[in-house]
Amino acid sequence: MPELPEVETIVRGLARSICGKTIAKVAIGLPKMAVAPAGVNFQRAVRGERISSVRRRGKLTVIGLESGRRLIVSLRMTGRLVVLRPGRAAIPYEHISLFFTDGSRLAFADSRQFGRMRLVERDEAWDAHLGVEPLSGDFTPERFIGMLSGRTTPIKALLLDQRRIAGVGNIYACEALWGARIRPGTPAKALTKPAIRRLHDALVEVLQRSIAMRGTSVDDYVDARGRQGGFQNVLSVYGRAGSGCERCGRAIVRTVLAQRGTWWCRTCQR
Repeated sequence: MPELPEVETIVRGLARSICGKTIAKVAIGLPKMAVAPAGVNFQRAVRGERISSVRRRGKLTVIGLESGRRLIVSLRMTGRLVVLRPGRAAIPYEHISLFFTDGSRLAFADSRQFGRMRLVERDEAWDAHLGVEPLSGDFTPERFIGMLSGRTTPIKALLLDQRRIAGVGNIYACEALWGARIRPGTPAKALTKPAIRRLHDALVEVLQRSIAMRGTSVDDYVDARGRQGGFQNVLSVYGRAGSGCERCGRAIVRTVLAQRGTWWCRTCQR
């Protein structure tokens, strides 16, 4: 599933490509992927709207419409948002298409069909369940310390809890824990303040580095132009079971924690 760096990369590409464009029509090949409020026809409601903004919230792409409504896109496991030139043939698994008045279109493709494009009203509190953005000024070491206080949840599971920190997924949780030398199964409350500060800095640093390399393409992720990211080439632990740790040379292991594959170093992450 695309995580914060991948969605941020997609959003930046979309902002350059579709902001200011007007939607001429909408084609929906798979109705379950287009969700609208009760009594609202998705295609009619979106037709004629002008794209006013594109931003990210956690792992979600937020496309602002001139009316104040928004299109909230969840890519889930295999979703893609790609901007296509006029006359371009349909791409594989293209289920929703926003055609613009200039002939170009935004294609929402998803081979596994778990993704959703949801139309929300101007005043709908659609993101109330999401936690702090880890690259925002609100994500301070002090706030992170308070977030972990008294929690028996394994630290890796807490990092993945979108109600607390929005946007972090399996890849960057594994990478940040390795960077901070913290064992993934450690109860959150057992971490010292210096360890929490190390983890805070490691998380911010790995997210920023991945964004600079346009995200991680280990499965289906591509950016708004259909290009893969580059961070998969510099991963320290994720997906590297059996390979030598960059710090100590011991083999990276893969275990399962909270039903998620977890890659780490038994020697470095104590």
